[in-house]
Amino acid sequence: MERYDLLYRLYDEFDTKALRELQDFVDLFPPVDSRVALDHWQDASDELESRKDEIRAEFAYGGTFADIAARADREAAFTAQDLYAKYGRDVNALVLDVDETLRSAGGTDNEIPRDTLHAMTEFHEAGVPIVVCTGQTLENVKGFAIQGLGSELVHSGSLSIVYEAGTGVFTPGHGADTKQLLYEDLDEDVRGVFDAIRARVLPDAPEDLRRSVHLQGNEFNVTLKPNFDVGSPRAAEVIDAGLVYLMDLLAEAVEGVVGDAVAEDDPSTTALVRAYYADADPEVREVLESEGAVPDATVEQVPAELDSLLDRIDVAYYHADAAEVGSLELNKVVGVEAALDVLGVDDPFVLVMGDSKSDLRVMRWAAEGNRGIAAAPEHASEDVLDHVVSTDELVYDRGEAADVLRTAYVLNSLSKLS
Repeated sequence: MERYDLLYRLYDEFDTKALRELQDFVDLFPPVDSRVALDHWQDASDELESRKDEIRAEFAYGGTFADIAARADREAAFTAQDLYAKYGRDVNALVLDVDETLRSAGGTDNEIPRDTLHAMTEFHEAGVPIVVCTGQTLENVKGFAIQGLGSELVHSGSLSIVYEAGTGVFTPGHGADTKQLLYEDLDEDVRGVFDAIRARVLPDAPEDLRRSVHLQGNEFNVTLKPNFDVGSPRAAEVIDAGLVYLMDLLAEAVEGVVGDAVAEDDPSTTALVRAYYADADPEVREVLESEGAVPDATVEQVPAELDSLLDRIDVAYYHADAAEVGSLELNKVVGVEAALDVLGVDDPFVLVMGDSKSDLRVMRWAAEGNRGIAAAPEHASEDVLDHVVSTDELVYDRGEAADVLRTAYVLNSLSKLS
């Protein structure tokens, strides 16, 4: 009997909803000292095993099918089977963004839901490495990881943290490879540009801007954050001004590298840098227009030497949240590859979960090399959703990352059937 037929039988003949409710209760039951509560948990555990035994007795791979029914609803199970039929592989690593992907301030008080944490722990116990891939600083994400996942998992040797969107990789338990500072591999010119910006960004800022922003504690990227609630009108105002200021600082820094490339009759380096990034990102152009800083130049006027340098430097804008200058040679893809190398994943087929443009790069890397599948929350950026819908349609509701993790868990279970 084919797997699809077996799944139809499983979900038609057994009360899988009751089974999942029992499994969730047993897995997520909070630790308590009450004897009555513990007795209730034991009764639920006994009933769960009894119901699983009924399934085990009816299928050749009864243990696997009982496990599937206890963790995934019909839709998730058939989605997993579709994925296996398409790719013929199981997921051998998780690549997970944190903010607005695993946790969502809009629906889960900015904490990772317990069912999501439990699903991640199950993958860990099954020997699947986890790569936490984030734009946050290392200290921030280390704190989250230890608090949410536990020190034992974090220091197990099978978890890696790609931080600051790829400037570094932290993989506890791997000796000299525990911390990799990927920005040290950049050439001297690019590092010099960032050193110059970092040294001046706050001291040289106009007083109103200096009082309204702070630097995020990055090791390499230069990121301005608002001293106001993220998303508020005042935050939007200062980040828009900060973006223009950062681009102008960048222009002065690159002029020290390629100054001779800009002829006297060319537009100013400031105008050329603004034109370059306005052409590259419509959001940046909108900010320049709103700030009265539209460049008196076109991207076609950017000299080749300056264009080549700017091709390596990213100017990122996050509305009412952050303005950043980073390296395009340091991104989440570079970080993920380095993390997987340390973790010993030689032939990756990963589940990538994310919501932003930096996550999209990893999703495309996975798709183009047949290296995995991608999933995103419903509130992800438009480009991310377009990619996810056009591949495997793994879009989930806000705060429900566990749904996709369960689907991947079932995919791995199905792949073990002969």
